[in-house]
Amino acid sequence: MDWANVTTEELVDALQEVEWSSPPRPLAEFFGKFTVPRSMAKWNSRSKCNLYYYRTNYFVLTAIIFEIAFLRNPLALLAVLLATLCIACLNDSFALSLNQKLMRMARRISPHIAAKMRPSIAPVIRGRPAPQRAVYICGQNRNFVVSCIFAVTILLWFLTSAFITVFGALAFSLICIILHASFRSPNLKARLNTFREEFRAVWRSYSDF
Repeated sequence: MDWANVTTEELVDALQEVEWSSPPRPLAEFFGKFTVPRSMAKWNSRSKCNLYYYRTNYFVLTAIIFEIAFLRNPLALLAVLLATLCIACLNDSFALSLNQKLMRMARRISPHIAAKMRPSIAPVIRGRPAPQRAVYICGQNRNFVVSCIFAVTILLWFLTSAFITVFGALAFSLICIILHASFRSPNLKARLNTFREEFRAVWRSYSDF
């Protein structure tokens, strides 16, 4: 594959279609020969080739950097998890599943409390269209629960400096990836792997007919 003629959109499409289950490249290969690209064209071709070939290594590297960042600031991880929970609760199926699990847990602890947590159901009057069924979490309207989680999340993001932790780890990861992809010399193994992936893609396209 001539990486100099591969556009950014084509690289993104290739990264989406390729298998990510392959193990990372060995450290001896990952930290092999580093050289300065002789021109912008060489840098463009090299960086795209390395991003494709060392994709799993870059993913592992990013995960390690985030793990170190969250170990230094554990409350920032709690803020990120709460933000994820807040977004996930906006999905009806997730909110209903979460409500069922929480209600089941509450019934095991105290059936009396679980009975009080059940939402009141408005009666349906004949001749009138049934109102749209609201989603409840632990007996409370989903919008109220999401608003409470969102308020706690914003408070934690500011109190724990989660913004600095998350975006600092993301920026450091990107810098490490860009530096490695720019200066790691593509070896023959990387080029052969690229041709093999190309052959697999062509073979899959023929097998679809």
